[in-house]
Amino acid sequence: MALRLRPALLAAAAAGTLAVPATADDLREALTLAYNTNPSLQAARASQRALDESVPIARAAGLPSLSGTATYTHVTSGASLTGPDKILTLSADLGVPIYAGGAIKNQVRAAETRIKAGQADLRGTESGIFSAVVAAYLDVIANEAIVGLRAKNVQVLGVNVQSTRDRFEIGDLTRTDVAQSQSRLAIARSGLESAEASLAGSRERYIQLVGKAPENLQPPPPLTGLPANAEDAVAIALENNPDLIAARTRSKAAGYDSAGAGAGRLPRVSVFAGADRTDYLGSLGGGAPLNQVSTGSQVGVRASIPIFSGGLPAAQQRQARARESATLENEIATEREVIATVRSAYTQWQAANAVIVSSQTAVDAAALSLEGVRAENSVGNRTILDILNAEQELLNAQVQLVTSRRNAYVAGFNLLSAMGKAEARDLGLDGGALYDPQDNYRRVHGKVFDWDLDPAPTVKSTRTVDTKVQDGSVPGVK
Repeated sequence: MALRLRPALLAAAAAGTLAVPATADDLREALTLAYNTNPSLQAARASQRALDESVPIARAAGLPSLSGTATYTHVTSGASLTGPDKILTLSADLGVPIYAGGAIKNQVRAAETRIKAGQADLRGTESGIFSAVVAAYLDVIANEAIVGLRAKNVQVLGVNVQSTRDRFEIGDLTRTDVAQSQSRLAIARSGLESAEASLAGSRERYIQLVGKAPENLQPPPPLTGLPANAEDAVAIALENNPDLIAARTRSKAAGYDSAGAGAGRLPRVSVFAGADRTDYLGSLGGGAPLNQVSTGSQVGVRASIPIFSGGLPAAQQRQARARESATLENEIATEREVIATVRSAYTQWQAANAVIVSSQTAVDAAALSLEGVRAENSVGNRTILDILNAEQELLNAQVQLVTSRRNAYVAGFNLLSAMGKAEARDLGLDGGALYDPQDNYRRVHGKVFDWDLDPAPTVKSTRTVDTKVQDGSVPGVK
C-alpha cells in the first residue's frame, strides 16, 4: 500500500510533541470526511451512476418491445342508418429485433467500456481531492507555525525597540538606532498580518474541502511506498495512473463505435406479431343481426434492406474512425502528461527534502550567529543593525524550514497520486465500507422493467454555511 494512516504511525509522527487535545483532527479523519461528504466527489459518483445507465439504454434497442393502443370513437353526425356510431378499437403489437448489422452489439460494448473509463475518472477525481485535502491540511499546519514564528519575532523586536529607546535616553545609542529598530518592528507586524491572512485563507480552504473547521491538527504520518527513483515511479504510473487508464479505455470504446458505425449499410431483420379487437358497442345496425365484435391477429418477419442512403453510412463510419484516431492521439498525450507529472513530482519531492536539510542547517547557524552578535554587541563590537539583521536571518531560515517541510510532504503525496497510489483503497481509511462504483453497475445493467425507478435524489455532502468565519489567530500566540 502506498500510504497507511494507522494510529501507530500517527503516534510515531507526533512523538516529542505536546499532548493533543481530544478535539484534535488528524489527517486520516480529514481524508475520511472528504471521502464521505465532499460535494465534488459525491457529484462525480452520481455522474458515474448516470453513465452506468448507458448500458441498459444501449441494450434496450435489441430487446423485444410491446405496445398497446386503445381508441374510442363516437360519431356525432353524418352516420348512416346502418353504420356504427360508437367504435372501440384495441390492439397490441410485439416486435423482436433479430439482426441489426452489429450496431446494437457494438453500442453495448462501447457503453460498457466507457463505464470502465468513467470508473477510472472517478478514481482520478478521488485522488485529486485527496491531494487537495493533504495540501490544505499541511497549509494550515505550516501557516500556524509561521504565524507563531512571526508573532514571536514581533515580541522580540518590541523588546528591542524599548531597549534601544532606553539606551538612547542615556546616550548609549543614536536616534538612527531607534529608527532602525522601529522600522524592523513595523515590517515584522505587517509580515505577521500577512501570515495571519494566509492562515485564515488556508483554514477556509480546508473547510471547503473537508466540510468542517480544522481543530488542533496533528502532524501527518510519514509517507510510505515512495519510489527509489524516477524510473520506478514512471513504471508504476504507466500501469496504475487513473487518467491514463481512462484514456486507454476510451480508445477501446471508440473502436467499438467504429465497428458499429457501418451498420447502416446492412439489413435489419425483426419478427413482429399483433392482435386487434374492434367492438361497435351495439351500434352497428342493419336488417339482420350483425356481429358487433371483430378480432384479428398477425405474425410475420420484416427485413429492411438499405439500397441507397445518400452516403450517410460511409460518412458515419469515417466520422467514427476519425474520432477513434483522436482518442488514440489523446491516449499518447495523456501518457506524456503522466510521465512529465511523475518526473516533475519526483524532482520536487527530492528537492524539497534537500531544502529541509539545508534549511535546518541554516536555522542552527542563524541561531548561533544571533547569539554571537548579541554577545558582541554587549561589548560594543556589533551595532543594533547587526542584531536586527541576525534576527531577520533566523526568522527567514525558520520560515523556510517550515515551508520546505510542507512542500516535501505535499510533493511526496502528489507523487503517489500521479503513480495511482493515493486513493481510498491505498490509505486504509476508517470511514466504513469504501464506495465501489461497480456495485451500482451490477445493480442496473440487467434491469428491463420500465417502471423500475430509484428514489428521488438526496444530498449526501455537508454544507459549510454554519461554520464560523476563520481568522489568523493561533491559540497560545499573542
